[in-house]
Amino acid sequence: LELLWQHVYLTGISVLLLTVVGVGLGTAMTYSRRLASVGLAVTNVIYTIPSIALFGSLIFVTGIGNTSAIIAISAYGMLPLIRNTYVGLREVNAGVIEAAVGMGSTPLQLLLRIRLPLALPVMIAGFRTAVVMTIALGGIASFIGAGGLGVVIWRGISTYNWELTIAGSILVALFAITADGILNLIEKTIRQRMYGLAERKVSAWNSMRKLRRLGL
Repeated sequence: LELLWQHVYLTGISVLLLTVVGVGLGTAMTYSRRLASVGLAVTNVIYTIPSIALFGSLIFVTGIGNTSAIIAISAYGMLPLIRNTYVGLREVNAGVIEAAVGMGSTPLQLLLRIRLPLALPVMIAGFRTAVVMTIALGGIASFIGAGGLGVVIWRGISTYNWELTIAGSILVALFAITADGILNLIEKTIRQRMYGLAERKVSAWNSMRKLRRLGL
């Protein structure tokens, strides 16, 4: 049970970090083509690095333990979130944005009230992928001295106890499946509420815009 809570801690801190950085960077990339090209290139390069190699290389920078594990897990996990945030915000209907701008929305209002709610389904899909990746990568964090369910797997490998290795792998898989199922329910709820709210606002703004054109 203690190892499970350690895994939850590693995953929770990593998810918090990757969410802040991933959403922030993905949003910033929509306002700068140069940043977008550089950001996507860097994330693609990181994605090609074997996870074990990244874990190992961080030992020389941040040492053995949770810090290196959290940095490595967050770096991998934020990749789908950055990409989905960028794609989701970029693919918001241009007519919707034009209508909001025509009604006098500021860039911040446009982002918070229109673009983010409409991009939320795509962003949540990336977040789900990131969380599952984070939980799975947490399973190998024990190789650099971090805690979590990976300790069970590592003990099984070091003692040639395949039953223990399989048990640890199953626990990690169950954790990931459970988290994904919960996020799936949350995604459906948020999608219905936020998407519907944004669409109603856009519809109202379009109606007001038409009335203004008619001089009413």
